[in-house]
Amino acid sequence: MFKRIFDIVASAIGLILLSPFLLGVAIAVRITSRGPVFYRARRVGQHGHEFTLYKFRSMVANADRQGPGITGANDQRVTPVGHILRRTKLDELPQLFNVLRGQMSIVGPRPEDPRYVALYTPAQRQVLKVRPGITSLASMQFRDETVLLDGDDWERQYIEKVMPAKLAIDLEYARRARLQYDILIALQTIWSLVSDSFVSHDHQKKLVESE
Repeated sequence: MFKRIFDIVASAIGLILLSPFLLGVAIAVRITSRGPVFYRARRVGQHGHEFTLYKFRSMVANADRQGPGITGANDQRVTPVGHILRRTKLDELPQLFNVLRGQMSIVGPRPEDPRYVALYTPAQRQVLKVRPGITSLASMQFRDETVLLDGDDWERQYIEKVMPAKLAIDLEYARRARLQYDILIALQTIWSLVSDSFVSHDHQKKLVESE
């Protein structure tokens, strides 16, 4: 209950304080490329229920019909403004609406595309017991996961290496999920965005290779 109260208060305050900035980002997206301001993605939430996740659109319109459901290095579908939004994670801010609606939490495993959730093992599906979040330890440690997804087979690389490594971190979070832990991760996320001190690409590769 306290986790849900935290989510409601944090997302409401965030939307109010960031509303002028969100408007500015929306205008930038709209005037620099054709297509809608928001990208609506189908994702799998708590207990396997699908929902519509909102992002600022960072790729060309209908990009999900032009390639894999994940983004690789040098993906030509990403717009110029989209590169900035993805690098700074500003494209994720509309998910505060998902938090208010109870579909997501501020902190939790990142919600995955249904086509990849279908590949989860029974053990990996345990991650669906908790509500997905805007940020998590896995998303921080794999902030620049696209650098690991190069070549023509980046989707296979994601499925076989990156996704299992991220799920291992998320499963550990699911076992330890507490409000105090969420607050700590949220603060770490803010600090990381401000200081740009996420783990190095080499460390990301080590996490993948250890799986």
